[in-house]
Amino acid sequence: MTTATAVLREMRWWDIEPVLELEHELFPDDAWSAGMFWSELARTRGPGATHRYVVAEDPADGRIVGYAGLASAGDLADVQTIAVGRHRWGGGLGSELLTDLLRHATALECAAVLLEVRVDNTRAQKLYERFGFEPIGFRRGYYQPGNIDALVMRLTVQGTETD
Repeated sequence: MTTATAVLREMRWWDIEPVLELEHELFPDDAWSAGMFWSELARTRGPGATHRYVVAEDPADGRIVGYAGLASAGDLADVQTIAVGRHRWGGGLGSELLTDLLRHATALECAAVLLEVRVDNTRAQKLYERFGFEPIGFRRGYYQPGNIDALVMRLTVQGTETD
């Protein structure tokens, strides 16, 4: 998928290093490790794939400017991560990444999508609210080492509700 600002494509193993650079820039205190990304990518391919990871590339230079991941189990999906380089904030790339994940959740026939977001990340919370996510609780001290609480949000996926 091509947006005005980036080309979205499936994340592959060779993307881990540039994704880690962005990860450490955006989340210096609680960045994921290479091993965490390797583990997630191992679940993205094959007939039993339960995960979806995408990267956003700058069409001018091929540099990764964002990424996102989703995990599913049964009829429930969970946004694992979503990130956009600071120089791309406000341009709609976060919405494009989230849209891709939600399409995948729908294709997997998930009834709901959950996510955790830092309570101090109001930018992300506003994005999720625009997509219809609603707060359902908190996870105290979820983000370490800063001991920051997470707001848990839920979206009911259209067309999957039962009567």
